[in-house]
Amino acid sequence: MGLADSLGGMAQGIAALPQFIPSPPINAFHIGPLEIHFYALGYIIGITLAILITRRRWRALGGNPDLVNDIALWVVPAGIIGGRIYFDITTPNDIPHVWYGAFAVWTGGLGIWGGVALAAAVGAWRLRKLGITVGPFANAIAPALLVAQAIGRIGNYFNKELFGKPTTLPWGLEIPYGYRLAGGIPAQDLHYATFQPSFLYELIWDLALAAFLVWLGHHAKIKPWGLFALYVAGYSAYRIFEETIRIDSSEYFLGLRLNMFVAIALTVVGVVWFVLAQRRPERPFTVLPASAAGAVEDTKPDDAAAVMNAPDAADQEEVSAETVSSGSADSGSADSGSVDLETVDAAEPSATEAAQPDDAAVATGRSDE
Repeated sequence: MGLADSLGGMAQGIAALPQFIPSPPINAFHIGPLEIHFYALGYIIGITLAILITRRRWRALGGNPDLVNDIALWVVPAGIIGGRIYFDITTPNDIPHVWYGAFAVWTGGLGIWGGVALAAAVGAWRLRKLGITVGPFANAIAPALLVAQAIGRIGNYFNKELFGKPTTLPWGLEIPYGYRLAGGIPAQDLHYATFQPSFLYELIWDLALAAFLVWLGHHAKIKPWGLFALYVAGYSAYRIFEETIRIDSSEYFLGLRLNMFVAIALTVVGVVWFVLAQRRPERPFTVLPASAAGAVEDTKPDDAAAVMNAPDAADQEEVSAETVSSGSADSGSADSGSVDLETVDAAEPSATEAAQPDDAAVATGRSDE
């Protein structure tokens, strides 16, 4: 009898579980007169995590982690501007009907592709100005971008946006009627209450892809730009799926959502980019600007310290030391422990004469990025 009661209680408990994901009752909170939107807060947290992750990964490559802070000051504003421009161009009907509507990022509306494109262009410009090779930095930041995007998707949950087709699945997302109207979904779907939580699917995918890129970077020889290319391909491939379930407002072309074409094109571009990056011959790359104090500052490429992607530099120095010692021993035995310094000076080439073309390329840190 006790067992039957326990099973009955469990059944009632299961039945009492919500049959859908409820929508949050608020999308912002106040601290005094200041209104904090969860959408903005999600991106702030995501960007902070991305900076911390990139600092760790950049340090592992031998770079100065403070460089990441410098780059962030440039790429974060560029990403927000680029994301909003992309949103305004591709979904003009979703722009709030107020004079500042085109700039109202706090209400939602950042196109990830536009944000990444402009941020990448500005970041590459800044890195080159500092004399840093762009490809290795792109590899370092790729998983961090996915983490930032994943955290940012939580903001879509609070904004009750980025949902898919109607569903009766237990993880369906409840969308209030007013938000269904505002989302611009087809009229025949307005009577449904729960929808596919596409924001949640993307959150899970982003974190899984970030973990895969980190794992791949540790277990395979990935060349500069390789991980970033896989980021572009992997995220865009997921968006192909997402665009098949999204029903919110969008511009259409040839009967398909505009972003479907963008996703397909960038998936192909990312895959081809990865293959080409892996086939390129290895080149030296620069991760440290020349600075005695180690601070990040503007530096000409010719003054930058070149860092080779060769972990055996210490071994090479040891071999060179052994060679010098061997030569000294031979001279000592031939001359009863004395060394003719004039002979050594005459035989030693000057620094200018010793520099070969390949060494000059390393010193200036030039490479086809």
